[in-house]
Amino acid sequence: MRLFYKKAIDEWVETIRAEEALATPDHSMIAMEHWDAAHLREHDAHTKATEAREAYQDALRGVNYGI
Repeated sequence: MRLFYKKAIDEWVETIRAEEALATPDHSMIAMEHWDAAHLREHDAHTKATEAREAYQDALRGVNYGI
Protein backbone atom coordinates (compact mmCIF):
# COMPACT_ATOMS: atom_id res chain seq x y z
CA MET A 1 0.00 0.00 0.00
CA ARG A 2 2.86 2.35 0.78
CA LEU A 3 4.37 1.88 -2.67
CA PHE A 4 0.98 2.45 -4.32
CA TYR A 5 0.61 5.66 -2.28
CA LYS A 6 4.13 6.82 -3.14
CA LYS A 7 3.54 6.18 -6.84
CA ALA A 8 0.29 8.16 -6.74
CA ILE A 9 2.05 11.06 -5.01
CA ASP A 10 4.89 11.01 -7.55
CA GLU A 11 2.36 11.09 -10.40
CA TRP A 12 0.52 13.98 -8.74
CA VAL A 13 3.76 15.95 -8.40
CA GLU A 14 4.49 15.34 -12.09
CA THR A 15 1.10 16.72 -13.07
CA ILE A 16 1.63 19.79 -10.87
CA ARG A 17 4.93 20.47 -12.61
CA ALA A 18 3.36 19.94 -16.03
CA GLU A 19 0.60 22.43 -15.20
CA GLU A 20 3.13 24.90 -13.81
CA ALA A 21 5.19 24.67 -17.00
CA LEU A 22 2.15 25.86 -18.97
CA ALA A 23 1.85 29.07 -16.94
CA THR A 24 3.61 31.13 -19.58
CA PRO A 25 3.24 34.60 -21.08
CA ASP A 26 1.38 32.98 -24.01
CA HIS A 27 -2.25 33.93 -23.41
CA SER A 28 -3.69 32.51 -26.64
CA MET A 29 -6.86 30.43 -26.45
CA ILE A 30 -4.96 27.27 -27.40
CA ALA A 31 -2.41 27.86 -24.63
CA MET A 32 -5.20 28.50 -22.13
CA GLU A 33 -6.97 25.27 -23.19
CA HIS A 34 -3.75 23.29 -22.70
CA TRP A 35 -3.31 24.89 -19.29
CA ASP A 36 -6.91 24.08 -18.32
CA ALA A 37 -6.48 20.48 -19.49
CA ALA A 38 -3.32 20.20 -17.41
CA HIS A 39 -5.22 21.49 -14.40
CA LEU A 40 -7.89 18.81 -14.88
CA ARG A 41 -5.17 16.12 -15.05
CA GLU A 42 -3.65 17.56 -11.86
CA HIS A 43 -7.04 17.46 -10.16
CA ASP A 44 -7.56 13.82 -11.17
CA ALA A 45 -4.06 12.90 -9.97
CA HIS A 46 -4.73 14.65 -6.65
CA THR A 47 -7.93 12.67 -6.23
CA LYS A 48 -6.05 9.43 -6.96
CA ALA A 49 -3.33 10.37 -4.42
CA THR A 50 -5.95 11.14 -1.79
CA GLU A 51 -7.66 7.79 -2.37
CA ALA A 52 -4.30 6.00 -2.17
CA ARG A 53 -3.52 7.81 1.10
CA GLU A 54 -6.85 6.80 2.60
CA ALA A 55 -6.36 3.16 1.54
CA TYR A 56 -2.86 3.18 3.03
CA GLN A 57 -4.17 4.67 6.29
CA ASP A 58 -6.94 2.07 6.44
CA ALA A 59 -4.39 -0.70 5.95
CA LEU A 60 -2.21 0.75 8.72
CA ARG A 61 -5.19 0.91 11.05
CA GLY A 62 -5.80 -2.75 10.35
CA VAL A 63 -2.20 -3.67 11.10
CA ASN A 64 -1.77 -1.38 14.12
CA TYR A 65 -5.20 -1.57 15.72
CA GLY A 66 -6.94 -4.55 14.16
CA ILE A 67 -9.77 -2.41 12.76
